[in-house]
Amino acid sequence: MPARATNLNRHGAAIQLNRELLVGATVVVKNSRGTQASTRVVAQVSVVQGLFTYGVEFLEDETVKDFWGITFPSQA
Repeated sequence: MPARATNLNRHGAAIQLNRELLVGATVVVKNSRGTQASTRVVAQVSVVQGLFTYGVEFLEDETVKDFWGITFPSQA
């Protein structure tokens, strides 16, 4: 199902889609390069005119290190 990722970070993102998800559910996300990753829905952020926004976190840190295709500042 189509979704849009916003507020990207090294641990996950906010995703927007046209359906409701359950907090705690596991969802597989796929980026524009075809890479897939398992995430957990950690919070419902908002609902505006049928568009649901959720915070998701990656379940596997190492395998998704370059998932977004961008470099984040060092954690040091």
